[in-house]
Amino acid sequence: MNDILNEADDKMGKSVDATKEDFNTIRAGRITPAVFNKLTAEYYGTPTPLQQLATFTSPEPRVINIAPFDQSAMGAIEKAIRDSDLGVNPSNDGKILRAVFPDLTEERRKDFIKQAREKAEQGRIAVRQVRQKAKQSLEKLGSDGEVGKDDVTGAEKRLDGLTKKHTDAIDDLLKAKEAELLEV
Repeated sequence: MNDILNEADDKMGKSVDATKEDFNTIRAGRITPAVFNKLTAEYYGTPTPLQQLATFTSPEPRVINIAPFDQSAMGAIEKAIRDSDLGVNPSNDGKILRAVFPDLTEERRKDFIKQAREKAEQGRIAVRQVRQKAKQSLEKLGSDGEVGKDDVTGAEKRLDGLTKKHTDAIDDLLKAKEAELLEV
């Protein structure tokens, strides 16, 4: 039973981490290379993360310069950024790509908050799915007669506590991201 609970705790923690990474892709204020974390470009027929294809520098708060390691990947990187949901059209000077992000208007901030809430809900769903699978495993142990009903009930209560801890962590991340987005 402890193995099931430890595995569930580990998987729930990974769901929280994934949600945190998703929040990093939503920009607020100064642009960071993290907004490009989820983007991939076709490189020799293989989808490759942009971090493996280029270096990112931020000379100004709203500008990111992207310098490809291989100039032949320039077009693929440019296309990946343009086709993404970032809302930027990078300019290409032959050596680097320059992505200038628009100022955050109130409407854009609300859109980002909506995105953050959707990503938080996806994280909570992932945590609940882990809980459901762990609960099924615990019930199977009980029905097979390997452990007593009281032990299963106690383990389910601990599982519910783990679930609450991780969903609360996602809620805290969401509150922090909303506050960051509303900050002008």
